[in-house]
Formats: sequence, C-alpha cells, structure tokens
Amino acid sequence: MALEDIYTELIGEHSRNPENKHHLEQATCCLKGHNPSCGDEITLELKVENGIVKDASFTGVGCAISQASTDIMIDLIRGQSVEKARELAHKFIGMIKREITDESELEELDEALALQNVSNMPARVKCAVLAWHTLDDALKDPQKA
Repeated sequence: MALEDIYTELIGEHSRNPENKHHLEQATCCLKGHNPSCGDEITLELKVENGIVKDASFTGVGCAISQASTDIMIDLIRGQSVEKARELAHKFIGMIKREITDESELEELDEALALQNVSNMPARVKCAVLAWHTLDDALKDPQKA
C-alpha cells in the first residue's frame, strides 16, 4: 500500500468515526469556528488546567477533511501544555500554507501529516485549518482557557 493510500485511509477513518466528537463535561473553554466558504462549523471544547490541555472534544458539521483534521488535532494536543498546543497549531497551519516544508520539523505533527497534501487543493485549505485556527484563538489567553 502506498503512503498516499495510507493517508487517505487515515483521513477517512477519522472522518467516519471521530472518537473526539462529543460534548465535553466541565469544559473550561468553548469556542466556535466557522468556514463561511463551505459551511463547515465546529465547536471546540477544551478542559485546560494549570496550563495543560487535559482534555478536548468537538461537535459540529463539516466535510471529511474538516472533521478528520479536528479529530486528529485533538488526539495530538491532549496532554500538551497550552504553549505546545499553540506551537503545534502554528506548525500545522504553516505546513498547509507551505511555509514549513522541512520534514524533520513537521514530524511531531504525527497523524496530522496525513493532511499535508491538502495544500495542493486550495478550495480545501480552509477546511483543514478550521480547527487549528479555532484552537489557537481559544488558547491565546491562557487565563481564559
């Protein structure tokens, strides 16, 4: 199986069966993200304690790419510091915008690397980055989160 096929399967699995799609009890931060160009809409719910993203979930509707991207992002940020979660968001957005291309620098994005080729589909870029922009906005002020 080619690497591209594995990535396609990974995105499909996360969009069909998103483990992180549910309401989060005792969320300390909740922020809606919306992509007006296609109608994707998520609500990101975070539980941040002592500067650590203890848990996260999402609800909403959208295409396979936005749903998979959100689900993968949550797996990646859970247990990370607020600063690290924001760094990962910036790295992912940089990857999709082709501003970061060094594979060794992108390695820590783990499964999120499956979305790298979305950068070749300009109409889908906003779908892929919706959750990551929402996360970054939610964590800009750690006192609020």
